[in-house]
Amino acid sequence: MAGASLNGVSVLVAGAGLAGLAAARDLAARGASVTVVDARDRVGGRVWTIRDGFAEQQHAEAGGDLIDEAQEEIRRLANDVGLKLTRILRGGFGYVRQDGSGTPRVVHRGALRGWDRLADALTAETTPYRRAERRWDSPITARIARQSVARWLDDVNADQDLRATATGLRGFFLADPEELSLVALVDQFSDADAPAPGAMYRVEGGNDALPTALAKPLGTRLHLNTEVVAISQRGRVVRVAVKSRRAQSQITCDYAVLTLPATLLRRVPITPALPAQQHDAIAALKYGRATKTLLQFSKRFWRLPGRPRALGSALPFGALWEANEEQRGRAGILSLLAGGGASDATQAIAARQGIAGLADTLEFLGSRRAELTASRQIVWEDDAFARGGYAFFDPAFDPALRAWLGRPAGRLFLAGEHTSIKWQGYMNGAVESGLRAAAEVAAVHEMT
Repeated sequence: MAGASLNGVSVLVAGAGLAGLAAARDLAARGASVTVVDARDRVGGRVWTIRDGFAEQQHAEAGGDLIDEAQEEIRRLANDVGLKLTRILRGGFGYVRQDGSGTPRVVHRGALRGWDRLADALTAETTPYRRAERRWDSPITARIARQSVARWLDDVNADQDLRATATGLRGFFLADPEELSLVALVDQFSDADAPAPGAMYRVEGGNDALPTALAKPLGTRLHLNTEVVAISQRGRVVRVAVKSRRAQSQITCDYAVLTLPATLLRRVPITPALPAQQHDAIAALKYGRATKTLLQFSKRFWRLPGRPRALGSALPFGALWEANEEQRGRAGILSLLAGGGASDATQAIAARQGIAGLADTLEFLGSRRAELTASRQIVWEDDAFARGGYAFFDPAFDPALRAWLGRPAGRLFLAGEHTSIKWQGYMNGAVESGLRAAAEVAAVHEMT
């Protein structure tokens, strides 16, 4: 393991999601004495595999789901703890659009065509952004960032197809065009080194097998149902006040790694206060609305020759894909991810018509040819320990503050998907950030 030995060093890790557990594993390997706390009654955070209630012992992901071939850190970590990845969604993503009568239709290769049109339309913005070397502290980026995607669509006189493509991306960014900063789109289309969309995977047996495997060696050093309520650092000592079942106590350590979502971290008193820029970055960061609906049917009616098993859309149900194609059984599960305004729309349909009404919106795929046998709906903005799906940048967020989201503050080190530059919003970003924070602890300790 590269870096200084941490023998005799104590580290408190706040959060038992992938970021916290990856950091804890790396720190322990360097010799540190690690304690992990999490307010939930389970590990994994926004990685949550649902098994209860589905027939034929099937399961599906309520949170983090797809692992891309280019996401090396999470793939390597899964391999290191003895887990296998299963290839899924070999046909890639298609697209659903409404025809002249308002009926949803699957458009073959429509997603790719819309993506190319969007890239072309953004050229006037991506060109100067690349000249700024994609730096978020550049005035070029500041100018782009203060526009919303909706305003940009108006400025370029976008047609309905281009607007539908941009709206459909709320299943990716978890934000509507009115909410999303244009810099998010520009950054996405400016990575010349990004590989073409590659193979996608899931962890065999459920994605939660990864946090479970990472947590197992911790034993009694893992404390669930334990909430961080205050943090202070003075000299070489960090004190973390925690609350467990109404009883409050204090943990003293040499360093702390904070992997809480910004929605929770900004509610924790920290003494002395974080630098003003860091405080502002954490306070201003938005998290997207996200409703994940898992529908199990008696048969996999959506499977037709040549039809992709994953579809994007600008419709109320959001994006959808086969949630368990790697699992045996006649039954199958569809995963519907509704981001931004689609999250509200999905919940409204379920409130008026029940989950069966939501299943009926998939009639264009043939949903009435099968029986709806089980369902689960998870509304991440209502989750007390997340308060949203994952982070996104709105026009009010100052891009020059982005680097502060993951910058160390004395003996406090920040991690989580929201701190990742390349993989923000992904499980891989969480893993990568946790490993980065562990390496930062080692580097600071070596220089102390």
